[in-house]
Amino acid sequence: MEIIEYDEKYKQAFIDFNTEWIIKYFGFLEEEDVYTFEHVEELLGKGSMIFFAVEDGVPLAACMAEPMEGGTWELCKLGANSAIPHKGVGEAVARAAMDWAKAHGAERMFIITNTVLKAAIHIYEKLGFREIKLDDYGYKRGDIAFECILE
Repeated sequence: MEIIEYDEKYKQAFIDFNTEWIIKYFGFLEEEDVYTFEHVEELLGKGSMIFFAVEDGVPLAACMAEPMEGGTWELCKLGANSAIPHKGVGEAVARAAMDWAKAHGAERMFIITNTVLKAAIHIYEKLGFREIKLDDYGYKRGDIAFECILE
């Protein structure tokens, strides 16, 4: 398995991995999801990066790092290929996204998620994220927030 930066040929996998879990757990895509999926290249042009875990040309997982303001970045859109489960791929792409953000000036990363996503929360905690007060970030399905201070 290798971790690679965004490659256009895996764009649909990024969309599919995330759409699958969002629909499975919540039944709908939020406006922010649709915007992200329809504007991937634009977001990349503004400093975001998507990482893929790939094995033998098959994408296994993806995660995005997106710059916000003042050294803060969001870790978002962590999704995996449910047809080919591989232990550790989610953590690997999330770690790559964190490393990218730090190398590009991030001092802090945050995540808005939901308490039903126990496997994802386990990954975030393993990576050093700690629960913080949930502010209104505009996500309807988010009921918990985490942050990691990047050192």
